[in-house]
Amino acid sequence: MGRLSTLGKRVGDMSFVAGGGVINWFPGHMAAGARAIRDRLKLTDLVIEVRDARIPLSSANEDLQHLLVRKRRIVALNKKDLANPNVMHHWIGRFELFKQDCISINAHSKSSVNQLLSLVELKLREVISREPTLLVMVVGVPNVGKSALINSISQIASTRFPAQEKSKRATVGPFPGVTQDIAGFKIANQPSIYVLDTPGVLAPSIPDIETGLKLALTDSVAGEVRLAHYLLAVLNLRRTPLHWDRLLKERAIESANETVRTVENVLKDSIPNRRNRKNAYEAVYIEDLVKSVQKTLYITLSEFEGNLEEENELESLIHKQLIALQKTFRIPHFDSDEAFIKVSKKLLILFRAGKLGTFILDDLSDASKPFS
Repeated sequence: MGRLSTLGKRVGDMSFVAGGGVINWFPGHMAAGARAIRDRLKLTDLVIEVRDARIPLSSANEDLQHLLVRKRRIVALNKKDLANPNVMHHWIGRFELFKQDCISINAHSKSSVNQLLSLVELKLREVISREPTLLVMVVGVPNVGKSALINSISQIASTRFPAQEKSKRATVGPFPGVTQDIAGFKIANQPSIYVLDTPGVLAPSIPDIETGLKLALTDSVAGEVRLAHYLLAVLNLRRTPLHWDRLLKERAIESANETVRTVENVLKDSIPNRRNRKNAYEAVYIEDLVKSVQKTLYITLSEFEGNLEEENELESLIHKQLIALQKTFRIPHFDSDEAFIKVSKKLLILFRAGKLGTFILDDLSDASKPFS
C-alpha cells in the first residue's frame, strides 16, 4: 500500500492525511514489557509472532526482530478472514522465500488454531528430542489478536489435557540446574510443550506516518476523520469502488430473494422468539447499509472527472464522498466537522468488520526482506 502515490508521494505523506504527524497512541510502559520479553526469550524454545494479516509488515516490531530471528519462530498472520485471500498466499510465499515459517490464521477458529499448534509441534519435534519440557511464547504488537489466540489455545489445551485445569505450570530453565515455574498451557506430550498463558506485548515500530496510519486504520479510536481520509484515498487510488459495480448488481438479485426468505422465516416464529426476529432484521439492515455505502463510493468515483494523481483533486473527491456518505448514513448537519466525525466513525466500523471487503494494506513490493 505504501507504493500507492500521487506524483511519487506516498498516501501517508499527502497533506490532507499527514497533518498531525506520526500517529502513536501506545502507552510508554510497553518499553518495560519489551525488557521482560527479552528475559523470557532466554527460556523460550519457539516464538509465535502474531501479526495482523492486513498489515503483515507494519504490524511487526522492528526493534526485536534481531532477537526473534535467532529463535525458532512461526509468524502467524491473524485475522485472515479480513485479508484478501488472493493476495495472502503471495505474502506467505514471500515469507517462505526467506526461510521463515508463516501461516495465516483466525484466532477465533479452533480448527485454524489447531493447524497452528500442529505446525508448532512439527517445528519443535523435528529439531528437539532430548528436552523433557519445551516452552512456546506468543508475542506481538497491540490489537493483532494475541489474547484471542491465547484463549483458543487454552480451550484446546483443556480438551487435550483436562487435568491441567487444576494445574497449568511448567518447570523450565535456560541452563541445566537453573529452573523456574512458569504458567502455561500444555498442548503436547513427549516432549511436553507448553504455551505461556500471558502474551508478550510489543510496542509497534512506527518509523513513518504511513505505518502509523495503517496500524491506526486497523484498530484505533485516534483521529477518525484523518483515518477516513486515508482509507478513502487508498480505496480511490486502487479504484476499488469501480469493482463493486458488478458485485452490487449480483447482490441486488440475491438480496431481494434472501430478504423475503428471512422475513418469512422470522415471522413464523416471531411470537416465541423475538430475539431471532431482531437479529434477522439487523442483519438485513447492515447488508443494505453496506450496499448503499459501496454504491455511494462507486457513483462518486465513476463520475469523478479529475486526476487521481493530483493530490488536490483527490482531496476534493474525498470531500465530496464524505458529504455523499452523510446522506447514506442519514447524518444531519450538512458539511460540518461534527457530521464528518460521525461519518468517519461509521465508515471505519464497516471497514474494520470486513463489510467493505477484504484488504491487505501493505504492499508486497515493500517485502524485499521481511526480517532484519
